[in-house]
Amino acid sequence: MATFEPGHLHIERHALNKDDVSYNIYLDYEVSQDPKEGKGMLFKMHGSIQNKDMSESFFLPKDMAYNFASNVTKIAEKYGIPKTHSNIGSVHKHYDKMFEDVRVQLNMKSGDPVKPEHLE
Repeated sequence: MATFEPGHLHIERHALNKDDVSYNIYLDYEVSQDPKEGKGMLFKMHGSIQNKDMSESFFLPKDMAYNFASNVTKIAEKYGIPKTHSNIGSVHKHYDKMFEDVRVQLNMKSGDPVKPEHLE
């Protein structure tokens, strides 16, 4: 199950058997200003994975904010979701809405430049 509203994504999954995975993840985000990187998006991921509480925050500069799903996957794996289940992007339509909301909030346009050092 997943729900989206601007600034918030909630993803929940209940294990179907002992070999399955459970998570209840909230992903909140807001425009933020970093002293070094400038304007970007601050993401706060919290909830539980495999019934263990988790909380992580990360900042992505404006030109990299589109890549939030990669960070979410890495954090999910860090807290115990096996790689075979870590692509919680099965809620793709909600990620699409979030992607569009991030774009609007940061006033991003197709063709905006990307800092080369962010691609390394």
